[in-house]
Amino acid sequence: MKAKHSRTSIRLRVVAAATCLAFFASCATAPQTARRPEYAPTANIMREARSASVPVETRAADYLQAASMTAPLLGGGIGTPACETYNAACGELTVLLHSSGGQLWNHPLTLTGNNATYHLRLEPASNAVWAPNYFTSFVPEQQVKETLIRKENINGGVGGALVGVRLVNPPDKFAPRRGITAPVTATLDFHGKDATLALHRPAKQPTASVEGKVRPLAANFSAPISYYKPPGNLTLVGLVGGFEAKHYPAQIGLYFLQPYDPERIPLVFVHGLFSTPWTWVQTINGLQADPEIRKHYQFWVFAYPTGYPILYSALRLRQELAKVDQAYPNHKPYVVVGHSMGGMLTHDQVVTLNQAMWEKSAMGETAKAVFHDEPRDSLIVQATTFKANPRIKRVVFICTPHRGSDMASGGLGKFAISLINLPGQLASVVKDSLSGSELQQLTGSSKRLPNSVWGLKPTNPALPVINAERISVPYHSIIGDRGRGDSPNSSDGVVAYWSSHLDGAQSEKIVPGPHGSCELPQTIAELDRILRLHLGIRSSSKPATTIAQASR
Repeated sequence: MKAKHSRTSIRLRVVAAATCLAFFASCATAPQTARRPEYAPTANIMREARSASVPVETRAADYLQAASMTAPLLGGGIGTPACETYNAACGELTVLLHSSGGQLWNHPLTLTGNNATYHLRLEPASNAVWAPNYFTSFVPEQQVKETLIRKENINGGVGGALVGVRLVNPPDKFAPRRGITAPVTATLDFHGKDATLALHRPAKQPTASVEGKVRPLAANFSAPISYYKPPGNLTLVGLVGGFEAKHYPAQIGLYFLQPYDPERIPLVFVHGLFSTPWTWVQTINGLQADPEIRKHYQFWVFAYPTGYPILYSALRLRQELAKVDQAYPNHKPYVVVGHSMGGMLTHDQVVTLNQAMWEKSAMGETAKAVFHDEPRDSLIVQATTFKANPRIKRVVFICTPHRGSDMASGGLGKFAISLINLPGQLASVVKDSLSGSELQQLTGSSKRLPNSVWGLKPTNPALPVINAERISVPYHSIIGDRGRGDSPNSSDGVVAYWSSHLDGAQSEKIVPGPHGSCELPQTIAELDRILRLHLGIRSSSKPATTIAQASR
């Protein structure tokens, strides 16, 4: 049996390694797409600039000449051949110079080609301009293949739209394995033969002064997300995280999807059971369509294998947020959004639980025994006693089973519970902390350890303890009804309204979708409204209404 189990584990590892390249481990590029019509008088110059057989310095001078010829024509409108040529010259010049091994980057250059000589410098960093040496590479936005995103967020304007990639060794804190990305817009300003190359931050400031006039910047806000290629079998990655946590292909933690910005609010997304951070791609892309959201929020995701006990995963999230507090003590307060079981992890960040609360509950005797035997710094005590995080200022629950899901108690739930394998170290901690009789009381078996699916059963004795405590911040609910319009007697197909509804919510929005309603337009619109509310900015969306709680 052991040999068979070992072979199964090896096969699982091979499959995971071969087909489950993690969210943080891949970069997606595609061949250059067809170019738009360019300015005819610069055709030969651009052709030479793109030729790999021409010396790099000459090519750079060609790009500068093409840009200088088309820059005076930018007033003719966005998308004209002159504007398209100017944009291409700016972006391609940036990629060319930066890829020269540092010889032609971030110092004054004198470049000659086609009987024209230019003096080039890079604009230094400012609030709306990236530092020239911040990114380690640039990718033209046309080369990034959009896989999960259905509708790109693209702004028409001037400048070369690029994806800036920062990948350093040792890695930046909270960086995905392939680095941190951001939209970049390269522009060239000319004063005679003196040129200035600027790397703008279009998410922070969508316009810039180019050739003496304030103009909209060209930008692709979807490409930086799509730079990370999703695994070929996303469903399998989620299942691996649920059933075999030790084979989960990403390290547990918070990951920044953009460079850290002390001036923007951290918006933390927490995915649910058998899911991955990819759950949020469409949601984040949709939110980025709003310039105010782009300007004021930065997007982070929490990645974790979802088979772990819920309170343990909540502890890991709590610890990750504490690491951010230590690394960036002056960051703005968090807003946290959780879907499904991720909403339960989120809930656990904004309530306070102590020993007395557990001992007064239905778990009284078991709780007393555990707290008597376990030191205060033990894993089980840390996971069950905690204070509400004062740096979280608002939370949003999407299809969250605060009181559990009947599905976890049915045949499918029992089957899932039996399949989940906890890592050896965590399993040992649980076994050492709970006696056979205590496990029998909790899970119905002296040999069965609590895991995430067990924690979703409505009979989980921890749920009433958590739900009895006051949530410390404003909170909002988004609940799916599969389009049936039957709330409060509705269900999203996994979680019933009686479980996802919370009295006291600032708002409650019923959306016509199933349990996986994160990417619904109605969900994104409601999140946008809530995030604008948090900023004190009016929204065109109607306020959500609250429906009376259904009886269980």
